[in-house]
Amino acid sequence: MKIEEVEGIIVRETNYSESSKILNILTKEKGLIGVMSKGSRNMKNKLRGVSRKLLYGKFHIYYKENSMSTLIEVDVKNSYSKILSNFDATCYASYLLSLVEQVAGQIDDERVFNVLRGALDKINEGLNPLIITNIVELKCLDFLGVSPSIDSCSICGDNKNILTISSIDGGYICKNCHTNQKIVSPNTIKLIRMLYYVDIDKISKLEIKEESINEINEFINDYYDRYTGLYLKNKENLLRVIKKVS
Repeated sequence: MKIEEVEGIIVRETNYSESSKILNILTKEKGLIGVMSKGSRNMKNKLRGVSRKLLYGKFHIYYKENSMSTLIEVDVKNSYSKILSNFDATCYASYLLSLVEQVAGQIDDERVFNVLRGALDKINEGLNPLIITNIVELKCLDFLGVSPSIDSCSICGDNKNILTISSIDGGYICKNCHTNQKIVSPNTIKLIRMLYYVDIDKISKLEIKEESINEINEFINDYYDRYTGLYLKNKENLLRVIKKVS
């Protein structure tokens, strides 16, 4: 059987038998794959330290298409040690792994891997994990084909006089079409569009007011509930846990 190399990030690990694990790996080349890590729960096994969630590397595997592959060894590219040393960052990273795993299960697109890798890099560098999470969430809406209208009014199509953004109406709302939709700050309207289009790899700093952070997060949460059908860890519970520990 031929050994293949794939670049990937472990998004989930599941114990299997008394000594092994099954790893779900989001790869650049083959999308989401399942890999058996034999004996990796044993203390002296060489795969023990590299068979865990939130590890980015070059995986050497016996690859089986549409079946369970087998892990041989891993060249670690990033262990995301700074994320793992920070409770908040670890919580957000775990949420992103869950989100992206479900998205990758519906669409085979290299961009999904690139967005996840870029996001984890930025969280590891110390950037605001909630804002980075919001960026990934917005980009995943595009991958799923349910992105909001953020170039023009979602009702009439006019790209002028945008007043607010509404998850119920699917995006921007102009002054002429506004009825009873909640008004958000002008800064939030601009930021949602910017975060949707930004290249994560090029971000060096993030300075956003608390008001806009809350409005962006509220819009995204409600939009996901309405249009994606994904089963995700409740982010509001995640935020409550973070605030309680903090």
